[in-house]
Amino acid sequence: MQKGFVSGMSANFTAETLPGDPHRLIPVEVLKQLHGRSNRAGWVQLLMHLAVIGVSGSLWLTQMGWRWWVALPALVVYGTSLATMFAALHECVHRTAFASPKINDGVAWVAGLLSFYNSTFYRHYHTWHHRYTQIPGKDPELEDVKPQHWRQYLLEISGIPWWIGKFRTYFYLATGQLQRYPYVPESARAEVIRSVRWQLAVYALGMAISVGTGWAWFLVLWLLPLAVGQPILRFMLLAEHTGCSQNDNPLTNTRTTLTLWPVRLLMWNMPYHAEHHLYPALPFHALAKAHAYLRPHLAHVEAGYLRVNYQIIKSFPG
Repeated sequence: MQKGFVSGMSANFTAETLPGDPHRLIPVEVLKQLHGRSNRAGWVQLLMHLAVIGVSGSLWLTQMGWRWWVALPALVVYGTSLATMFAALHECVHRTAFASPKINDGVAWVAGLLSFYNSTFYRHYHTWHHRYTQIPGKDPELEDVKPQHWRQYLLEISGIPWWIGKFRTYFYLATGQLQRYPYVPESARAEVIRSVRWQLAVYALGMAISVGTGWAWFLVLWLLPLAVGQPILRFMLLAEHTGCSQNDNPLTNTRTTLTLWPVRLLMWNMPYHAEHHLYPALPFHALAKAHAYLRPHLAHVEAGYLRVNYQIIKSFPG
């Protein structure tokens, strides 16, 4: 944990106040209802997200050479909505966004295509993150060191380390060098390699069409907007575990961030992150109800991403 970084209720939260089993804080009857998965809820959520992408993308495309005061805000929204398709991938990788496993897997792959993630690889990576949350040497997310000073913070928010990491990972996966990823079992390696190669082939096709038509749509409609949206996604993802305890206690090792509905929409309710880690099988539309039961027990509940990032910055030495 970063020195001096205390948020939410953690200042008054001691080991003596922790319940015996944090996974039994919601009554069984309620939990059964919350576990209900719905194709309808998944499609409504996905269509709303795609509507934001469509409207903002259209404004960016039609106004960028005409009305910059419209085009630039549209670019920010469009880029953010592309980057946050990661949240759709995340939910579908858990196979909780839809009742149908096949729909979950299909949407996850397309969402990864839009957000520059590979769902097949991410499923194994994320399984270890949940199994070993905040455990040094085991949680793969801890391989990316959390910022300890201003320079590291700004670099992290820029998204540059993320891009470098993505290109490196795609290279290793596409060339079959999976020995550096112990969370991908031998039995799944062929599937991961195949999935990554197909994804890179789609990108290559997009670039070829752009060059062939003489119009840089691949850059204008995907690469540039995603680069604009990544800092906003980094800003939000930093809040999930930064400054939380590095142990296996789900009540203290993860943060929930209370935020506005548009953010919860694009993030598929991922701001209820402590609830998600306590009950990873709950679908996104049940997390707000779960929060009502869990909030009194959570060590880190923060009012907004601005406040979390302020606390992170405030914890830096000097």
